[in-house]
Amino acid sequence: MKRVTIHDVAEAAGVSLATVDRVLNTRPGVRKATIEKVRQAVERLNYQPDVFAAGLAKKSAYRLHFLIPNGPNAFMEDLTREAKAHAQSMSGARMQVHVEPIDAFDGHRVTGTLAVLDKSVCDGVAVVAPAFPEVRAAIDRLQDRGVPVVTLVSDHPASARQHFVGINNVAAGRTAGRLIGRFLPKEPGKIALIAGSLGLRDHADRYKGCREVIDNEYPHLELLKVREGRDDNRRNEDLVRKLLSEHPDLTAIYNIGAGNRGVISAIHGCGPASDIVFVGHELTPYTREALRDGIMDAVIAQDPGHEIRSAIRVLKALCDGVPLLEDQERIGIDVFLKENLPE
Repeated sequence: MKRVTIHDVAEAAGVSLATVDRVLNTRPGVRKATIEKVRQAVERLNYQPDVFAAGLAKKSAYRLHFLIPNGPNAFMEDLTREAKAHAQSMSGARMQVHVEPIDAFDGHRVTGTLAVLDKSVCDGVAVVAPAFPEVRAAIDRLQDRGVPVVTLVSDHPASARQHFVGINNVAAGRTAGRLIGRFLPKEPGKIALIAGSLGLRDHADRYKGCREVIDNEYPHLELLKVREGRDDNRRNEDLVRKLLSEHPDLTAIYNIGAGNRGVISAIHGCGPASDIVFVGHELTPYTREALRDGIMDAVIAQDPGHEIRSAIRVLKALCDGVPLLEDQERIGIDVFLKENLPE
């Protein structure tokens, strides 16, 4: 299919290329009626500007910092890998992407990392932000210093961040609740909940969504108190072994965050416990294998590559002061079962 160009937009709107360029880059000197004609042409033709080519034309460089948690979190490893791959592929396109490892469970250290950034160091920041007050304040101060901030994977809506790149985590939790409710027989049962920390907004939102569905539509099921394993495989394995010992009648486990390898190991080593319904997040080599082996029943996933690409596009748009293409930046929720695993 032929790519729609700025020439096509100009022709459809009946204006010059210079006028289209002014509208797309929100520069003054264009009448409202003309702006509307150009926007209608853009929408009708589904025109998507080549933001990287535009950056080259302006001879501008973009220094973007990605603050991503380190540690044995397979999804964050995928996110970091995608960011580094994009940093390498765009090194010749005046787009510099730097990946800084952080500890998402240590609000003070994340705050310290944000505190040393300013316009002399970077033009935009994407951060997996723990929902601590000091982190919110650090994001606000960074915005005040003229550096646009987007939150990635885990939101901090109380802050002055300009955009969130990630899935609707309440909806993801509701999806988990629905799956568990449908997988289990219509009789009383207990559901164990494992989170990295409810201090992480994405984990708190998923818990909220799951609880809403179970409480309202599956009242015969009992949600046990959330256990926090800090997304650590060994901690999660110990937590699940303890839960299975304390609740031999346990019927389901929902792992809200990471550390799935620990949960898989605990279930695998408990014989009859393999009948437990297990729903978790993110498609990694470990969860893929667990789905194939029947240890996991469903994986709720998000695309790390889409999120990195989206964060780069959003930050560049914020640097340039141009509108976002909201549909392009919407991150979808995927649900994988054994039967629909991608090759």
